[in-house]
Amino acid sequence: MNLTFCAPCHFGLEGLVADEMRRLQLDNVRAENGRVRFDGTEADLAKASINLRCAERILLEVGSFEAMTFDQLFEGVKALPLEDFIPKNAAFPVKGHSISSKLFSISDCQSIIKKAVVTRLSQKYGISWFPEDGETVRIQFSIMNDIATIYLDTSGDGLHKRGYRPVHVAAPLSETLAAAMVILSRYRGRDDFCDPFCGSGTIPIEAALIAKNRAPGLGRSFAAEEWSCISRKVWRDAREEAPTREYNGDYRIFASDIDPDAVEIAKKNAARAGVEDIIHFETADATKFSRQTERGVIVTNPPYGERIMEKHEAEELYSSFGKAFFASEKWNLYLLSSHTEFERTFGKTADKKRKLYNGMIKCDLYMYLK
Repeated sequence: MNLTFCAPCHFGLEGLVADEMRRLQLDNVRAENGRVRFDGTEADLAKASINLRCAERILLEVGSFEAMTFDQLFEGVKALPLEDFIPKNAAFPVKGHSISSKLFSISDCQSIIKKAVVTRLSQKYGISWFPEDGETVRIQFSIMNDIATIYLDTSGDGLHKRGYRPVHVAAPLSETLAAAMVILSRYRGRDDFCDPFCGSGTIPIEAALIAKNRAPGLGRSFAAEEWSCISRKVWRDAREEAPTREYNGDYRIFASDIDPDAVEIAKKNAARAGVEDIIHFETADATKFSRQTERGVIVTNPPYGERIMEKHEAEELYSSFGKAFFASEKWNLYLLSSHTEFERTFGKTADKKRKLYNGMIKCDLYMYLK
């Protein structure tokens, strides 16, 4: 069966997700604001779920239609082939959002959609009551500009939950955004790599996974693995195929933080990710950064001033780190910050900038190239 899938992502990462999909040889990839869509089979779903680094989750698109009234919403959902995916004993909770549309009450939309699904399945299965004690198929709806789209959530937990970070320090960076920063730095395992504000280790761990070309989703499960409408063989095949594309090499990945407790957490997370052997962790002050190397890239996410530290403390940190960085040789820097005066406090205007979002916080990825 040929299906349509939608992968939501952080704003600004649509192009990266689309590139990932094309490298996986997925069909009809098209990037839109905050999401990337592709067409494919059940096997393509399994491959994308296990291998995508920057997408937030994968939704199976069931259908789309105009919904300016509750009657239109009900009839539109009732017309969809939901019985192809939802068995008679499944639980099917409903959630979603509405933006710039006449139907704006989320709770009312949830209720109407649930009623329409029950009506459709009652007609198809010839039953009037659903125990919902079997597998779970989560329904998501999106109503934008009066167009309703109905999805099924194939991921369950977001794809950023790789499984290696049960413990983290304050204000952690998501795994998907960390992976995107590494990809944007063009690090592929050949040069030296460093994160001097490593926290719980997310950036260097994602760098190690990228260097080894290890699929980020190998260590976790996905909601659609439990669906009876999808063969479990496609998931087994995808898990067996992914390691055949891994690399081995002599990697030089350095990670440090001034907090020794954070460094210990980072080491444990790296061990869970299976990359502790290629990351060199140490407790160190980033403002005394002085590594010398032929070629290297720094990818880092220092405190912003609005989440962990007071603003003036963040500015002092940026200034001190800037002096240490500009005294170093041949390191390119990719630094994420939401601080509006970052370049002034750091000491130099960035060579390039790229807007990204860390959760709901609007940031810039500042790029200093030597």
